[in-house]
Amino acid sequence: MPTEVGGGDDAGGGAALVAAPVRDGWILAPDAALLAGCAVDRYRASGPGGQHRNKTESAVRLRHKASGVAAIAEDSRSQGENKARALRRLREHLALGVRSPAADGPSPRLAAVIAGGTAPLGERTRATPAYLAAMAELLDQLAAAGAEVAATARRLGMTTGALSKLLVHDPHVARAANQLRAARGLRPLR
Repeated sequence: MPTEVGGGDDAGGGAALVAAPVRDGWILAPDAALLAGCAVDRYRASGPGGQHRNKTESAVRLRHKASGVAAIAEDSRSQGENKARALRRLREHLALGVRSPAADGPSPRLAAVIAGGTAPLGERTRATPAYLAAMAELLDQLAAAGAEVAATARRLGMTTGALSKLLVHDPHVARAANQLRAARGLRPLR
């Protein structure tokens, strides 16, 4: 899922560095503001769905102009629903695929997630922009520590077990963390 800033696609490779306040601004922006910074393509989706599938151009592709990150949604026959899904996916791609230089310690947002543990991180919480911004920072910290869990845990003042649990709690975050680890020849987290 990591996507190169400046021209990658959904399946892109390595991530370029963008200043954290800039990336967080993209992630935390209201839907209208994020959408204003995107090129929007509407098209007819192919695939299964029967006689109703190709009647309208309901599929939506968003390409974030500043980063080049793209997200698509073609799950629904409703263009509005697909646009909302594409915005959620774009935020996730920005959070999990665009890296920033790591700060010396956790921000208050990340510190709150660390202090709360994984228990309050249900599906609804994981869909919020604030959670995605915190996970983006967590992945920045992991990348800065060479994708090593022990070194990252020391940087954040937490145990390696708690960090591992936080990284694998969300399958999308786990995939991004394992891609960082694989790039450095480290075993995947389970």
